[in-house]
Amino acid sequence: MKKIKVLVVDDANFMIKAVSEILNSDDDIEVVGSAKNGLQALEKIKELAPDVITLDVDMPIMDGLRAVRHIMLECPVPIVMLSSLFSNGAITFEALRLGVVDFLPKPSGAISQNIHTAKQQIIDRIKNAVSVNIHNIHRVRVNPINEANKLQNYGFQTLEYLLLIGTNLGGPNTNIRIFSTLSPKLATAAIIIQEISPKMLPAYVKEFDKYARWTICEATDGAVLEAGVCYVASNEYTLNIEINRLDQAIIKISERVDKPLDKLFISAASVFGTHTIGVLLTGIGDDGSKGFREIKAKAGVTIAQQSNTCVYPNLTECAIEQGVVDKVLLDKNLPSGIEALIKEHAARLS
Repeated sequence: MKKIKVLVVDDANFMIKAVSEILNSDDDIEVVGSAKNGLQALEKIKELAPDVITLDVDMPIMDGLRAVRHIMLECPVPIVMLSSLFSNGAITFEALRLGVVDFLPKPSGAISQNIHTAKQQIIDRIKNAVSVNIHNIHRVRVNPINEANKLQNYGFQTLEYLLLIGTNLGGPNTNIRIFSTLSPKLATAAIIIQEISPKMLPAYVKEFDKYARWTICEATDGAVLEAGVCYVASNEYTLNIEINRLDQAIIKISERVDKPLDKLFISAASVFGTHTIGVLLTGIGDDGSKGFREIKAKAGVTIAQQSNTCVYPNLTECAIEQGVVDKVLLDKNLPSGIEALIKEHAARLS
């Protein structure tokens, strides 16, 4: 089989060497070149036609974020960002908004030692990135939300529904689009599970909240669910929905299981029953399909992003093929479609 061609972009020679050694150690991958800034990267992409690039953020002449804008316009290629600036929420949010397929933190401390601990993760992410549908990656246009307007629009609804959004690869971009548009006046809380390093999550969520019509926060153990609030979690952990001693719906967090979406969907359906709305976005594998079956068994609603609009179509294809999806929506129609289905469902139950 043809090897995956990778361009490594970083201003540090030792990092280029370390990443190249990691990738070249896999028989399916070949590092075909390197660049020390975004401008060089653009030239090398056009010259070498790599299948994937790894991209640093903090570089001279043209930094990583500027490079992403130019690359996606001039010569689109899947981008795996590898940066030590993961604690900067503005950078993480902007990179995912612009359409990088993955964002990994560089190992901290003794990089020459620690980066080899992450060897398999880096290799796996490169192999996943090469299978993306690059034409379905679109930057999300957002504007900061005035905090006073957000509070005014909040609505302070009584919690009746729970909206669950599951993805494992390529989903943050679509989640940003949904919650910058979806009405916060629905009587529902929302939970997102997505592929993101827990190290990056707090800063990313803080930045996300600036551009969302909803209140966006990190999912924490024991958090009481509130309408108008979206709780974001990494799929490196497992979330369950339970009822506490005050008869409140809460989030419980534990160690990761193989299929965290199924676990969340099933536990939510057991608590919210007919008032459970499950949404599957882009991703790989069949996680979520079993959970969708349980939501439908409890007369809840299941929605899938139309597969041909997904960056990775596999996750939604599996659920659709198993017959556990009530509604299939184009990515651009997800906010309005979710809102309409919640209102229709509420009207049927009233």
